[in-house]
Amino acid sequence: MVVKEIRKIAKEMGINGAKMLKMDLIRAIQVKEGNTPCFQSGVTACPQTGCCWWGDCQK
Repeated sequence: MVVKEIRKIAKEMGINGAKMLKMDLIRAIQVKEGNTPCFQSGVTACPQTGCCWWGDCQK
């Protein structure tokens, strides 16, 4: 997913992500959703395969 689309999602959730990097933006969304902000944190065997960021994260 490109940053423009992620910023749109964030805005809909009430997050001001205009100057955030992709990684920080996704982590802010994860927090807002009540999840652990773990996007690209180095977890190689992430059990949360249902997370919408899983594919980008595990690249």
